[in-house]
Amino acid sequence: MEKRTILALVLSFIVLITWTYLFEPSQQDTARKEPVHQQGTESVPVVPETSIPVHPGHFEVPDNITAGLTPKADEVEINVDTPLYRAVFSNVGPSIRSFKLKKYGKTIDPDSPLIELVNLKKDEGDFLLISFETNATGQNGINVFQTDLNNIQLGPGSLPKDLVFRSRSIDGLLCEQTFRFYPDQYKIDLKIDVRNQSDRPVTGIFGTNIKAMPLKKKKSYYSFSGLALLLNNKLKEVKIKKPADPKTLSGQIGWVAYENDFFISSIILDQSSDGIFKGQMLKSGILEGRYIEPPVVLRPSENIDESYSLYLGPRDLGILKKVGNNLEKAVNFGWTDVIAKPLLHLLRFFNQYINNYGLSIILITFLIKTLFWPLTDKSYKSMKDMKKLQPMMAKLREKYKNDKVQLNKEMMGLYKTYKINPMGGCLPMIIQIPVFFALFRILGSAIELRHAPFFLWINDLSAPDRLFNLPFKIPFMKPPYGIPVLTLLMGASMFLQQKMTPTPGDPAQAKIMMFLPVIFTFMFINFPSGLVLYWLVNNILSIGQQYRINKRPS
Repeated sequence: MEKRTILALVLSFIVLITWTYLFEPSQQDTARKEPVHQQGTESVPVVPETSIPVHPGHFEVPDNITAGLTPKADEVEINVDTPLYRAVFSNVGPSIRSFKLKKYGKTIDPDSPLIELVNLKKDEGDFLLISFETNATGQNGINVFQTDLNNIQLGPGSLPKDLVFRSRSIDGLLCEQTFRFYPDQYKIDLKIDVRNQSDRPVTGIFGTNIKAMPLKKKKSYYSFSGLALLLNNKLKEVKIKKPADPKTLSGQIGWVAYENDFFISSIILDQSSDGIFKGQMLKSGILEGRYIEPPVVLRPSENIDESYSLYLGPRDLGILKKVGNNLEKAVNFGWTDVIAKPLLHLLRFFNQYINNYGLSIILITFLIKTLFWPLTDKSYKSMKDMKKLQPMMAKLREKYKNDKVQLNKEMMGLYKTYKINPMGGCLPMIIQIPVFFALFRILGSAIELRHAPFFLWINDLSAPDRLFNLPFKIPFMKPPYGIPVLTLLMGASMFLQQKMTPTPGDPAQAKIMMFLPVIFTFMFINFPSGLVLYWLVNNILSIGQQYRINKRPS
């Protein structure tokens, strides 16, 4: 294969990695955009208390038919403590004021504060709210509930416990919300029962609302941060960057969520149903996602109920799959998904026995290298054979430098005479690229590697490796500042590999190829150490394979 072809592939490879490092993958667009409405300026439209025909996917719902806070209400907070989390629920809403994950700290420090999924201040609204909304609740803010509990504690092996909120609105609706907590699950079951105790029909809607302040800075590569939902059984990641860009989606909705680097807060429907999702960024910068079901009419003495599940916890593929309703689709590896998820399962499988994700990465690198060994072997052999033709190819280029057509004919004849496939070294490389990028996605954003130690100074495989904490800045390096030992070893291994690889006939190309290790070292200096570890081990194995090829008799 022509060395300029190899060079083009390598440079394209660098561009692709650089692009993925600097820019997020494009997210799914939405069906249509809605005009922006300033808060507090809209009046609540009156919903007629008569039967409303429902046409799935084509119903209209007033924007402001949502429960508001009652300023004079006495708020009661209920503490919920389980082996997995500590939460604070409020009778206003009812909503969640705090949700801390016991198994996840903000840093690797043993005394680090726990991860807090509720990142709103008390005056910034409800983090998560599910309610049956009518004109009365929308206009008068009747959303203060009563409960006879102020504390729930679950230990290992405890039976599930319920927290029940009850409220009666001014239009005669009796609403009961029952939260069920489990000792060994992040999932919380929720059932809402509504009964019309008035003497006239009442029209309302089941609506869910989730708010969060987006992260100022992402910590992982490729992981999506923002509003997401399961629409028509497909993941939709709603990208909203400014208040003037609200988005609306309609169709079969299975769940709505807010995701950040490694965690997700979601509202899951018992069964997917037709509805409308509206996402927007408020002027305060808070992201708000609302899911609205078709309106229903409750006649006197009639009741209706709706079941949901809440999941507030890690974006762990295994855990999410057990929750149901395809919540595991929230873990998305883009175009590499079909390769990345099996590799992630394999990585988790190895770790069950090794109990060290660093060693698991090394093992999976060995496995992948073994699978691709014949292809790589063929590639190296092809490059070695091509080296023998370099003098003859140089003469042909000089002889036919003004006749490109004849030059190509002579080149092809040369390949045929010596039985060399010019693409023999290229195709094996191309086949391996999707696998590499699948690993790139996994090792850059999988929660399994978050704060996962390897050995010595590498105590977080999701973060760049740094030996020592230096008091000064280092160019091209993101904080913390330290010596990137693993990255330097990776660069050195790549340099050695380039020295062993047959050099191009063109001296300029040879210099560029030898400069590539320096480029890759600077690129990888801020990559997760798990990814650098994979690349280093792969380089070492490639050096061994190249050494074996070079020692073969010609």
